[in-house]
Amino acid sequence: MTRARLGGVLLLLLSSGIFISWGASLERSMPHRMIDFKAVYYGARCLLQHRDPYRQSELQSVYLAEEHDHTPELSQLSGIVTICVNLPTVFIFIAPLAMLPWGPAHMLWMAMTGAGLTIAAFLMWSVGAKRAPGVSVFLACMVLANCEYIFAAGNTAGIVVSLCLVGAWCFLQERLAAVGVICLAISLAVKPQVAGLVWFYFLLAGGICRKRALQTLAVTLVLGLAAVVWTSSVAPRWMQELHSNLVETTAHGGLNDPELNRAGNRDPDPVIDMQAVVGAFRDNPQFYNPVTYLICGPLLLVWILVTLRSHSSPATAWLALAAVAALSLLPVYHRHHDAKLLLLTVPACALLWAEGGLVGWVAVLVNTAAVVLTGDIPLAILGMLTKDLHPGPTGLLGKIAMVAVTRPIPPILLTMGIFYLWVYVRRMRTPAGFTDVRSPEQQPHEPEPLASSARQERGLSNRFQSLHAIPDGERG
Repeated sequence: MTRARLGGVLLLLLSSGIFISWGASLERSMPHRMIDFKAVYYGARCLLQHRDPYRQSELQSVYLAEEHDHTPELSQLSGIVTICVNLPTVFIFIAPLAMLPWGPAHMLWMAMTGAGLTIAAFLMWSVGAKRAPGVSVFLACMVLANCEYIFAAGNTAGIVVSLCLVGAWCFLQERLAAVGVICLAISLAVKPQVAGLVWFYFLLAGGICRKRALQTLAVTLVLGLAAVVWTSSVAPRWMQELHSNLVETTAHGGLNDPELNRAGNRDPDPVIDMQAVVGAFRDNPQFYNPVTYLICGPLLLVWILVTLRSHSSPATAWLALAAVAALSLLPVYHRHHDAKLLLLTVPACALLWAEGGLVGWVAVLVNTAAVVLTGDIPLAILGMLTKDLHPGPTGLLGKIAMVAVTRPIPPILLTMGIFYLWVYVRRMRTPAGFTDVRSPEQQPHEPEPLASSARQERGLSNRFQSLHAIPDGERG
């Protein structure tokens, strides 16, 4: 291991230690500790006790019967824990932990979250470090050191994002395929809105990627079928109840209402979809939902068409995943903890930085802005700075200024998605930029040391592309 790589590992471990220790301290001091994990933990315990978790009265009774630590007021409780908006597949995944008492169950969950995010950050850094070790370790550490809230609240996104990134790494590195299939399948089953478009890329890419995507879908369907059968046997009307719960939480003034005036700027876990921005100009779902789809739909359509019509390679795959990682957070409901998916953009940013030029600088600036604005510590600082701000300006310029201050995440995600999509389209239209003209016999069997100049780093990227194009039987 070189000194640069050893330094990167140590920095990642330091960042992991920061978010775990700080997050553990935050968890002990929060008035509603592990509140997101409680929602799924007690929902699973409802099913284990043959009670309906989608019926608020039954979930509330189970919670109050077992919760003895700082029980929140009923009004807060009803909006956070006892309105179940999770798919049944979440409960089949949580069920083994739900069989345990709260103490060991939540400690195991915290350990899984900490280990998962650390491993995911390490894998994304390891890919990017082959081209730009400094940029890769900076971005990975920035994301990792800002996971305190997701750790303290116990949201499932910590596990889901980690498993999604592990699956993508396994597929593109062509290693541990079975592990990748299982990881991505669990991620897709628990939170399809997070892992869905990542899985969709592998389906569109063709070749071995499509094979892995179909294997993942098969495992997901098995998990989904088992979850639906279990839930339906206990709660036969769960689909209608889930729909009612979703309507209640997304209605005006509800917990997940994207409207700007709901004191959202003080929320430690803000809504980051595009509706949160469009709704500031007109607070009507019949307006902000169609406008959001008109903004995001064409971008995703371009991404799909380019992926279908082009030959995939590891280099272009990371660009495609970087674009969709940002864009997938915008059309439907997401909170800021889902933005840890931006770790998926680290390899693409490192690739562009290694090539040099203006595009590389823009990539680093956009990535830095995105990971900073979605980080837990910067969001906490922003919340303190704007806690006395009362949104409600009139006029277009006033609303734009208010959005820029209180809702900066969706605009930077849109900028990031457009930028990476532009690079992806441009590279797929001019594939020569990733083509190595040397024959397979001239390719080295061992990777050369990282070059210091941009020209040598581009050569490393080209060899990476060329190796992917060699049939499996011809690889050394």
